[in-house]
Amino acid sequence: MIGVSRAGGPGGVGEQVRRVGAYGVLRDAERRVLLVRGSALADFPGVWSLPGGGLEHGEHPAHAVVREVTEETGLTVEVTGLRAVVADVVPYPELGVALHTDRMLFDLTMVGGRLGAERDGSTDLARWLTLDEAARLPLLAFTAEALDLPVVPLPTGALRRREPFASPGAGRRVRFGAYGVVTDPDGRVLLTLISAGYPGAGKWHLPGGGTDHGEQPVIALLRELVEEAGQMGRVIELVGVDNLHNPAALGPEGYPIDWHGIRVVYRVRVDLPSEPVVTELAGGSTARAAWFAASELRKLPLTEIAETMLLSSR
Repeated sequence: MIGVSRAGGPGGVGEQVRRVGAYGVLRDAERRVLLVRGSALADFPGVWSLPGGGLEHGEHPAHAVVREVTEETGLTVEVTGLRAVVADVVPYPELGVALHTDRMLFDLTMVGGRLGAERDGSTDLARWLTLDEAARLPLLAFTAEALDLPVVPLPTGALRRREPFASPGAGRRVRFGAYGVVTDPDGRVLLTLISAGYPGAGKWHLPGGGTDHGEQPVIALLRELVEEAGQMGRVIELVGVDNLHNPAALGPEGYPIDWHGIRVVYRVRVDLPSEPVVTELAGGSTARAAWFAASELRKLPLTEIAETMLLSSR
């Protein structure tokens, strides 16, 4: 399976598997929404969802959703915005697996193509549906939530997958993270300094980090903010998604790793800022944290994502 990472779970949980996917919300001139039905090859045959699917290794999520929608529906689309980022965990009892899926939901617009069904894939039907029509169908939970429809539990036996999840491949790593453009009431920006021995060492970075299995990205970001800087924040809005692919990343492992990082970025406000303090929970990748005036940012050695998010509009 594409875009999967694996880890052992705590006692009694079984294996923890992670997947990253990109999905699209597309409406026609009549405000109907485009949905696809799971085929006999899908984990949930006969269940409907937004079109989309797993990322290929190194693939930008915005490119993945365009590719997946075309494969599943025959339509050519463009991304117009990032609507939401959510996570869910589905147990696969017969496989002894708990599957965590990070899902990025993009707003799309149609630019061409002709509606049709995917051949020999995980979907077998694509349809434009009104919300009333969609509400009468079995829907994956993330799709119902995205359309503001009630989440109805699927019937017993709806999960049909029996094949084990494929390994991500030797030497490959996929990491899904949440980061923040963090400011205080005076307009200062909070940054973290990457420790020696880690990719980007000596550069100032956006606060944040990888999400844990079962953790929503917003919760992960607020947790990281406390661990890396001792600050209590509130998330204001979703800004966008950044994609990093380094086929020979060098880190604490001491050997090159084919690294794919997907990083969603939020705007965060710290209403009562304090002197930043790095805790032991930060895991060693953060040397220190500090507040900076906006005028100081261009003088700092910044990571690529920090430079893009902080300086591109200044």
